[in-house]
Amino acid sequence: MLNGLIVLAGLSAILLAAFTGQMQAVTDSIVSSAGGAVDLAIGLVGLMAFFLGLMRVAEDAGLLRNVAHALGPIMRRLFPNVPADSPAMSAMILNIAANMLGLGNAATPFGIKAMEELDRLNSKTGTATNAMVLFLAINTSALSILPSGVVSLRASVGSADAVGIFLPTWFASACATVVGVSAAILLSRLSFYRRTEPALKMDPVAGGTVDTAASPKALAGEAAAPPVSPPRPTRQWLGRLFWVTLAVLLARFVWGLRGQAPIDIITAVSGGWMLPTLVAALMLYGWVRGVRVYDSLAEGAKQGFQVAIRIIPYLVAILVVIGMFRASGGIDLIAGIIAPVTALIGMPPEVLPMALLRPLSGQGAFGVLAETMTAYGPDSLIGYMVSTFQGSTETTFYTLAVYYGAVGIRETRHTVPACLMADIAGILAAVFIVNLMFG
Repeated sequence: MLNGLIVLAGLSAILLAAFTGQMQAVTDSIVSSAGGAVDLAIGLVGLMAFFLGLMRVAEDAGLLRNVAHALGPIMRRLFPNVPADSPAMSAMILNIAANMLGLGNAATPFGIKAMEELDRLNSKTGTATNAMVLFLAINTSALSILPSGVVSLRASVGSADAVGIFLPTWFASACATVVGVSAAILLSRLSFYRRTEPALKMDPVAGGTVDTAASPKALAGEAAAPPVSPPRPTRQWLGRLFWVTLAVLLARFVWGLRGQAPIDIITAVSGGWMLPTLVAALMLYGWVRGVRVYDSLAEGAKQGFQVAIRIIPYLVAILVVIGMFRASGGIDLIAGIIAPVTALIGMPPEVLPMALLRPLSGQGAFGVLAETMTAYGPDSLIGYMVSTFQGSTETTFYTLAVYYGAVGIRETRHTVPACLMADIAGILAAVFIVNLMFG
């Protein structure tokens, strides 16, 4: 389906540009989007290398297994065909948690790690498994607890109620997640998609299907992971001292912000402290467990560099076609056609470009968000609505390009419809809750 959408969008952009006289704009967009896609991928290299290095530290220290074990009952219900102790389980948990907290920079490397581990269990290279589709649906539905980026932007453009989008965002993203998960599961049961479902990878020794309770390394024919060392007492006490010191410094930082609005304090803490604290937690856990942190970081970083290079072709293909379609006026044309219909459900025509662009382009949507709030005010009905769109939905096609590109998935099966259903549910839920609260 993704292949058909790309062809349709590219050809439609060219025909529309020829009709409207926007051929030069499309030409410029092809050049700039291709260069931008490569710049984006190169920019991901360092981030990917570092965070996949941290994942390796956490894996060597046994943290991933502990996380997977703690949340195993929930994850096993969602992903019954994934081994209980697979690194994919813990990587998916870390990815989802990072997205919920608004740590998009950390979420992407965790998600790619999860996709690579899921691909280990895939018997049909290049075809998405049901677990992959469900994981992407959860990602693109963007269940969000702390949309710190949107809150910061609202505060910067003069909102008197920057945190006012919390409740609408929670509601809309929860609706999107429920619909995305339900769509991924129900679509997988249709006969068309059941026929294309990859079988479980065959056991290389016994010749049968894999045992989902077996070790993922054993399934891949590798030696079992060595037992994890117990915490070293001296390092354990030093670790506790570190956390006590950090807590004191955090209290000092918050005390220095006294007198400011609560939203400003929340934004400052979430924006500046969360990611460094996550890095400290992963490194310190490995060090206390006796892991050679530097060696593990370097080994994981090698993989991160390779992954970032692999996704360049997929990013170029997606972003160039999206750029062409936007430059040709396709987004504005669709918005004009559906405006009379969306007006019936309380969606102002001014927010349609944001709703249509959000699944296609993260940077484009963020730019439209800033422009719209500047023009109509961040605390207007339109301002609240576009802010909720940003906080409760994800850049679907970018996410597909990055995650599937990392493992070479070409047959996406029911990924696109499931993810788009989640996006539509998030948009409609945002329209409903914003009109109810602020209309």
